[in-house]
Amino acid sequence: MRINTDKLTRRQVGMHWHLVLVAVCFLASFCAMSQTKSVAVKAPQITAASATLVQGEQYKLEVEGTGFAPESVIELGGVTVPTHFQSSELLTADVTLQTRAAVRVADAGSGARSAPATLKVYLASIETATRLLDQSTFGPTATDIETVRTLGVDGYLQQQFHTKPSQLAPIPYPLPPQCAADNSFIPCEESEWWQAAMTGQDQLRQRVAFALSQIFVISSDSVDARAITAYHNMLARDAFRNYNDIMQDVTLSPGMGAYLNMLNSAAAPEGQIANENYARELMQLFSIGINRLHDDGTLILDANGNPIPNYTQEQVQAFARAFTGWTYALPDNSTPDFYPNWDPNFYHPMVPVAWAHDTSSKTLLGGTVLPAGQSASEDLNGAIRNIFNHPNVGPFICKQLIQHLVTSRPSPAYVKRVVHVFVNDGRGMRGNMWAVVRAILEDPEARAGDTNPALDGGHLREPILWVANFYRTIGFHNTDPTGSYFVLSELSAYINQEPYASPSVFNFFSPQYVIPHARLNAPEFQLENTASSILRANLADYMVGNYVSGINIDLSASSTLGRLAQKSPAKMVDALSVMFMHNQMPADMKTEIVNTITGMSADQQVRVAIFLVVTSSQYKILH
Repeated sequence: MRINTDKLTRRQVGMHWHLVLVAVCFLASFCAMSQTKSVAVKAPQITAASATLVQGEQYKLEVEGTGFAPESVIELGGVTVPTHFQSSELLTADVTLQTRAAVRVADAGSGARSAPATLKVYLASIETATRLLDQSTFGPTATDIETVRTLGVDGYLQQQFHTKPSQLAPIPYPLPPQCAADNSFIPCEESEWWQAAMTGQDQLRQRVAFALSQIFVISSDSVDARAITAYHNMLARDAFRNYNDIMQDVTLSPGMGAYLNMLNSAAAPEGQIANENYARELMQLFSIGINRLHDDGTLILDANGNPIPNYTQEQVQAFARAFTGWTYALPDNSTPDFYPNWDPNFYHPMVPVAWAHDTSSKTLLGGTVLPAGQSASEDLNGAIRNIFNHPNVGPFICKQLIQHLVTSRPSPAYVKRVVHVFVNDGRGMRGNMWAVVRAILEDPEARAGDTNPALDGGHLREPILWVANFYRTIGFHNTDPTGSYFVLSELSAYINQEPYASPSVFNFFSPQYVIPHARLNAPEFQLENTASSILRANLADYMVGNYVSGINIDLSASSTLGRLAQKSPAKMVDALSVMFMHNQMPADMKTEIVNTITGMSADQQVRVAIFLVVTSSQYKILH
C-alpha cells in the first residue's frame, strides 16, 4: 500500500517519523551490540604444539593452550585437520606429517583464530622416552626425556654410544677429608662411582658398566678400593666394545687378579695344581655357566633328561695352568725381574713373568689344545678365545644383561633374538657389545610396555637404582663442602646394596633366583623381604623429608612441583606420573593420592605424594 502524505495530518506525520526514528535507533543499537559481542570474543591461545611419531609418517598432534571449545579446530599449514576436543586446554588430531608446519587453532563458531605456533616434532612419546631412560640410565631427567623424544630411541642410543666415558678419579694419598675420617679408601671410591652414575653424561655406558660389574664381580670387602676405581673405569671403557676384549681386560685387571687369586699364581710343583679360583669363576659366572644352553637360554638336556655340563674338573685345572705367571706391573708399566711382586699397581694391567708360567700343554673346551712351550700371553689369549667361541657365551651373558636392563623373565624368543646379534652383528662380528645393547633395548619385547602398561614384565628396582632414580628424577644439589657423594652409599647400604661391595663373587643376588612358592625367576627379590620393605619405606620418608646431609632437594611450595600443586593437586600428581611411572600411573592410584593430599599445604602435598609413589609396588617394580 502506498502512503499518500498529502492527506496526512501534521500530528500523523509526526507520529510516523517518530516510529521511523525509533526503528532506526533500535537497528543502530542492535548493530552496536553485535559489534560489541564480536569484539568481546576471545581468540584461543596456543602455549605448545607437538607432533609425536606413531609409525611411518603418522603422528599424534597435541595442541595445548587456553580458550578451546568443542567446535575448535586445528589448522596445520593452513589446512584444517579432523580435531578431537579433549578439554578447554587440549586438542588432539591424528595427522600425516611430512614437513614441519605452523599450527593455529580456529573457533568454528566465531571465526576467531589463535596466533600461529611453531610445531615441535617428536620421534618418541613421553611413555617411550621415560621407559627407555629407566632401562638405560640411573634415572630419567627432564633434559634427557626431551632428548629422547627429539632424537627417538635409536637416535638417543647412537648419541650415547658416542659419548665419552666418565672416568673415576684415582684416590690420592694422603687421603682427602671425606676418606681421612675412617682412614679408608672406600668412601672416596664409592663417592667417585656415585658421582659418575648421578651426573655423568654417558648414562648408558655407566648403566651397562654397572650391569657388567654384577657379572664380573669384585668387592671392596676383600680388594683395595683403589683397584676398584681402575676396574670400573675399565668396564666403562669396554662397555660397548667386544665381549672378548672385556674378558681379556678383566682377566688382566689387578683388581680381579687380587680378588680371585690369579695375581702371583705360579706354575705348581710336580704333583700339585695351580690356583683354580679365577679359572673356575671365569667359566661358571663370567662366560658360559655350568650347563649347556640353547640359543634361547633354555637348558639342553641329554637323553635321560639331565643337564649337560659345560666343563670338567680337568679342564678347570688346564685353564688354571694357562693363567699362571702374572703379577703387578712396575709404576712405569714395565715387567719386574722378580716374582711375586707384592707392590700394588692398580692402574696398569698385570704383566707376565716368563719363568713363573706353566709351559706344559693344556687341553681346553672342545678338545682345543694349547701346545707346550707357549708364553703366558699366548696361553692367556688362547684360553680367552677358546671360551669366547663357546656357544653358551651368547645365551648365558645376553640373558643376564636383559635381566639387569629390561626384565627378569625375558621370553626365550627375546633371548634368542639378542643372542643371534651376539653371534653375528650383521657384519660378521661375534660379541659386538654395541650391537647387543642396542638389540636388547630396541627389541619389541623391551618396547612393548611403551604402549601397553598392562604387560607383565620388568624387574624390582634394586636398592642402588631405587636411590639413584629418586634423586636424578627429582633433581638434587650436592651441598657437601668436600663434594662427596658417599652419603648415597650409606642410603643404599641401609637397604642391602652398596657399589662394588658384594658379599661374594656371586653378587648381591643370583640371576637364577626364584621367589619361593611363586616360582618366578626374579633375581632382585633375593634382597627383598618384609624387613627390607619397611626399611625402604623409612628411607623414603627420610629422603622426601630432605634430611640427607650433603644432598639437597627442593620440594617447597615455590618449587616447580609446589607451584603446580597450588594450581591443581591432580596436575601435580600427573607430573609425578610422568617423572616416576612413565606417564602410566593407574587411574585409581591417581585418585587415591589426590584424595589423600587434598587440603594439605603445597609442600606437604608434594612430599606426601612423592612418598606414596616411590613406596608403591607399582613404582618399586620397574615395568
